[in-house]
Amino acid sequence: MIVAEVGGPVDAFPSAAHLSAWAGLAPGQHESAGQRKPVRIPPGQRHLRTVLVQCAWAAVRQRPTYLAAQFAHLQPRLGKKRAIVAVAHSLRVSLYYMLRNGVPYADLGPAPFAPRDDARVMRRALTQLERQGYQVTLTRPVA
Repeated sequence: MIVAEVGGPVDAFPSAAHLSAWAGLAPGQHESAGQRKPVRIPPGQRHLRTVLVQCAWAAVRQRPTYLAAQFAHLQPRLGKKRAIVAVAHSLRVSLYYMLRNGVPYADLGPAPFAPRDDARVMRRALTQLERQGYQVTLTRPVA
């Protein structure tokens, strides 16, 4: 379906960003006075967008993968629907380079999100304990 909508060669699109905008999966860029405003995704190729969102839902249910880790990282902050559109956008960019270069998909795994998530979990736990009146001192275990 994706190849049928886009066409085999992606030479008509100079970059992955152009293809994402055409598909209607480009993130909104409304900013004023340094504040980013939440906006809807732009209208685009609705059939392609629908297929990519369905593929993104299937991809985030596979563990452990980069797309599942990306969804788990974004979902608490953005909500499920916005996070799945972000995953669909990442999938669209990957598909662009796969079609352009003729290479198979290579998953990065969940590692790119692991260090940031661990640090965030630790900071959040410390903040919660300090709000409850505890003094916390962290020491690394001696190995």
